[in-house]
Amino acid sequence: MAGLKYMSGFGNEFSSEDPRCPGSLPEGQNNPQVCPYGLYAEQLSGSAFTCPRPANKRSWLYRILPSVKHKPFTPVPCGDLTESWNEVEPDPNQLRWLPFTIPMSAEKKVDFIAGLHTICGAGDAKSRNGIGIHVYTCNTSMVDRCFNNSDGDFLIVPQQGEILITTEFGKMMVEPNEICVIQQGMRFSVDVFGETRGYLLEVYGTHFELPDLGPIGANGLANPRDFLCPVAWYEDRKVSTGYTIINKYQGKLFACQQDFSPFNVVAWHGNYTPYKYNLKNFMVINCVAFDHADPSIFTVLTAKSTRPGVAIADFVIFPPRWGVADHTFRPPYYHRNCMSEFMGLIKGHYEAKEEGFQPGGASLHSMMTPHGPDADCFEKNSTAQLKPERVAEGTMAFMFESSFSMAVTKWGLQTCQRLDKNYYQCWEPLRSHFNPNWKPSKQ
Repeated sequence: MAGLKYMSGFGNEFSSEDPRCPGSLPEGQNNPQVCPYGLYAEQLSGSAFTCPRPANKRSWLYRILPSVKHKPFTPVPCGDLTESWNEVEPDPNQLRWLPFTIPMSAEKKVDFIAGLHTICGAGDAKSRNGIGIHVYTCNTSMVDRCFNNSDGDFLIVPQQGEILITTEFGKMMVEPNEICVIQQGMRFSVDVFGETRGYLLEVYGTHFELPDLGPIGANGLANPRDFLCPVAWYEDRKVSTGYTIINKYQGKLFACQQDFSPFNVVAWHGNYTPYKYNLKNFMVINCVAFDHADPSIFTVLTAKSTRPGVAIADFVIFPPRWGVADHTFRPPYYHRNCMSEFMGLIKGHYEAKEEGFQPGGASLHSMMTPHGPDADCFEKNSTAQLKPERVAEGTMAFMFESSFSMAVTKWGLQTCQRLDKNYYQCWEPLRSHFNPNWKPSKQ
């Protein structure tokens, strides 16, 4: 959207006020007896008050009316959004989904909330430890209603169609090949501009952060300056027919009514904000000698667990890059992993499976389930001339990797009717190349 402005940085102490109300941020204190312009001061805490400073997250919002002014919440249908991980029996097979179907607007109007479908997950929002992976498929904008996730953070990955996200902090336009994070408790509404699809990673009990760089040094991967957060914007709008707040709480949906827009924050300051990031800005680290490096070198954001080096979830991408490794099978290696790997494709063709894995689809390789290149990929790359080449040009695949053993929902296995039951066949043509008489070649 032309004209939208942002502030850059990751986890910074930001401050912003709508230019229509200069001086709306109080000077020298957070909670004056009377706020400028007659506003209400409201703190949004994303961490316990007593968290160490590096992990302490909060923002002060100066709004026309406080968010506490609403009618009681009542339960509403959850649709295909769920935290019921025992709906169906576990399935340890390699799973792949064809592109998830987007409802046609001529047949049924579906907004972002109604278009949320849970594919898999694990853990529990009540105990603040877990993960949910969803897809959204929608065709119409949210009108006089917004969403609030009391359970955790949303990392949104648009795949088809740009989305305009209005938050209490301001507006963000997020396009395919960009991501955004809406942190716990932040109210937002989504406008779409046609048939729209994307992926959504939800984490409970922690927030996303940049991965540690270790020996890489001070720079690399996703650089903090490339993250953008919105600037203050407000509307002072009465809604006589009622404005609906949808609240995800303990895995269920609840709704309440109020007679005004919740996007009435005139000014704010703090370090707890929504933000977005363009994946093209990722500074790729890759092997320049031999062997295929582990995909952790492509981590954009991580949601850490209490165990050092083990994530509740990592968001990993496979961006365009150079492949130059000598004496090496360059595509991803065959693998069994103590982590769960959910993959999606934003655009292009994934290098290890150029057929079958399509934009808007997905795959899940569960804990210790074997996976790797299909037969065509193996044969082609075992005999390829090794010269410097561009890899994944015009492509962007990603992975949600988790230490949780994720259960697939009934919607994911049955209702969506997009499960590719022939996925296993891509490995069936693999044949033995074993030669007991092999001898090393003379150099």
